[in-house]
Formats: sequence, C-alpha cells, structure tokens
Amino acid sequence: MDPESLRPLRWLFLDLNSYFASVEQQLNPALRGRPIIVAPVHSDTTVAIAASYEAKAFAIGTGTPVWEAKQRCRDLIVVDAQHHRYVEFHHAILDEIWKHIPVTRVCSIDEVACRLLDNENEPDQARALALRIKRGIAENVGICLTSSIGIAPNRLLAKLASDMQKPDGLVILTAAELPQRLFDQPLRAIAGIGAKMERRLARRGILDIEGYCARRPRDAGEAWGGINGDRLWYLLHGYELPDKPTQHRTIGHSHVLSPKQRGPEGARLTARRLAMKAASRLRREGYSTRLMVLHARFEADKTNWRTAVKLAATQDSFAVLRALEEAWPRLVVAACAKNGGFRLRMVGITLANIAPLEAEQGTLFAHLDPDTPLAREARRLSLSKAMDRINGRFGRNAVTLGPLTGGRLDRVGSKIAFGRIPEMAEFHE
Repeated sequence: MDPESLRPLRWLFLDLNSYFASVEQQLNPALRGRPIIVAPVHSDTTVAIAASYEAKAFAIGTGTPVWEAKQRCRDLIVVDAQHHRYVEFHHAILDEIWKHIPVTRVCSIDEVACRLLDNENEPDQARALALRIKRGIAENVGICLTSSIGIAPNRLLAKLASDMQKPDGLVILTAAELPQRLFDQPLRAIAGIGAKMERRLARRGILDIEGYCARRPRDAGEAWGGINGDRLWYLLHGYELPDKPTQHRTIGHSHVLSPKQRGPEGARLTARRLAMKAASRLRREGYSTRLMVLHARFEADKTNWRTAVKLAATQDSFAVLRALEEAWPRLVVAACAKNGGFRLRMVGITLANIAPLEAEQGTLFAHLDPDTPLAREARRLSLSKAMDRINGRFGRNAVTLGPLTGGRLDRVGSKIAFGRIPEMAEFHE
C-alpha cells in the first residue's frame, strides 16, 4: 500500500484575517483601506487587541500600546471594541461554513477546524471547497472578512499551513511534501512551541524543524520531554493522532482598569461585578465551584498577585461575594505596600475546582424554619437564579446585589478570550 494513502488530506483550518479590525471595517465602510486598531477601552494607556493590515504595515499589531501606535502612524484610527458584534459575525461565519462542510471544532473566535470527508481529500477537491467557503463568506457575510485556509493530513499541520500565507491565503500540505516543506518555518510557528520550549530544544541541539524531524521519533520525544513527547514528530510527518482529553476546570473574568478606577473603591466594585458575572455564568453552564480566586496586577511594578478562599460546593452569587469580601483585605494590604499606594492595573475573579451538577431537583430545605442556615442558602440560590432571568430579559444590571456606587465604573461586559467565545447571554450579565 502506498504510504501516502495512509496520510490523506483530512483537515481544513480557517483563520480569519485581522478579525476584529475586519469586522469594524465591514460595519463602517469609511474605515476600509485605512490603518485602524481596536482597543478594549478609550485610553492611550491600553494596548491594541487587533490591527488592520494597513496598520500592520507600520509595525503595529496586537499588544502595541495605543500611544506608541499613534506615534508610528499619524493617520491611525482607534476604534473601541464591540465584542457583541464580533460574536454575531462569528456565528454568521459558522453558519456559512456549515453550508459547505460540517464544523468539527471551533478553536477560537476567529479559527475553526473542519474534518474533510473521503470525497473531499484530493488536493483539487479540497482546494475547490476552500474557495467556495471563501466566496460564500464574502458574498453572504461581508467582503472584508477574508481568511487564510490551511489543508493538511492533521489539524496541527492545517493550522500551520493557514499561517504560511496571509492575508487571504490558501496552502495545502500533502503527505508527499512532508516534512520537507516545513523546513523553512521557524520552530515557533508550531502551535505549542513558545520561548521556553524553544530554549529547551536548543539545549538539546535542536534549532529548527529540520533538526527535530531528522531525529528518530524516540530521540525527538526525549528532547521534547513529558508523556507522549514523540507526538510532535509523528504529527509533523503527517500522521493523525487521537486528541488528548481536555477538562473544563475554571470559570472566570478579569478586567484591565481604566486609570480613574485603579484606586481601592473602583477596583473593589469592579471585582464585585466580575464575581457576579462569573457566578451567573457558572449557573448557566451547570457547574458548582469550591474555590474562589481573587487575582490582580499592580500598577507600580506590574507584578501579579493572587489569593484564594475555599467554598462549600455552590452556585450562589451571595456565597461568591462573601468569599470576595474575605479575600479583599489581603489585596488591600499587599497593594498599599507598593510604591504609590493602592493602584491596580488589573483585577480578576476565577471560580476553580468546578464540577458539573447532577440532575437538578427541588430542595427539601425550602420548607424549614426560614432562619435556619440551610433554608437561607436555598433562598439565596433561588434569588440568584431569579436575578439571572431578570437581567437576561431587561439587560445588564437591571437588578444587582448592592448599589453600583463610586461614580462611573468601567464597563465589564463580556470580552473575547482566546479559545472561548462568549454566549450572547453574557452580554446581558
């Protein structure tokens, strides 16, 4: 049997180009062909979370400080992020892709992976499919929503191929070309290889993909380290391996504070809102938590800090807020010890040690004496769920726990995180 027949084209990976910036240009024709960046808040102290290709021509990209980007490009336009619109376009693009091929995995807000069928894995067939998807997105979603598509025998190689030609690229890696066609790509182009792994491989004499592939699988695996360290060798040679199982362990939200809200009260109220948002999402996804983590980044030295409070298994917003009240004084002490006193750049809440709820049933404790702890807990959880329903119908903060005092607070609506697309319900929490 021909060895290449054991490694057919199996995956199509689509990566939308400069996605957030492209959505903004689609929504506003006046921005098309212009250098723009998308920023999380309207402030020169924040950083770009996306840049159009016109801005990238000035060496502006994700992570570039806004003030620096303005210096590099005098004609730069800064656009406030509209995360709910990015989610709307994301779903419209998924609907279009589904017209051509099933979506096997949504990898992020701007990346999807699709497994090719047996009648789609010849190079000419796969190319024609990719072009139909591109044309469908342009005609039915928006002409600004271009993508780079990679097609390969496994998902890792398909993703790598999607990065080899941008913007609006289409690259096919066949088994006959592997691994030689990868040799001009840097090690860091491979998903999962960062600076730390690159240094580890260098210490073992591996400086590039060619050097890694030249080793025997066992030797390459030992250089990589860990269990199944030889997986990468087989993947780079075009073999398809079963996915490693993953587990959902945390639910959380963080927020970079605007300069006016970096003091004690603004930061505390922001943390409360993040805690309520995380608890609401916990209930919606059907989990309970046993650990609340409060984390922050100090403005003075940009160091990170965290503390945790154990909980009895709960979904209750009141229980999460009590844990926050217990943890907050610890943060105050740590922050006040910094030069300049209490100034936070970022604050966040993470609910950890989460577990799915079993089949939900009514509580027996609702009929106890109203003043017993178990009855109070049952009522609080019912109240938390009622708040979810009201806010879902009438909008964020239609009802809250405690007043939203302290002046105008930062908006802590849902944001796009790598690897997770918010549900539309989150924009009402």
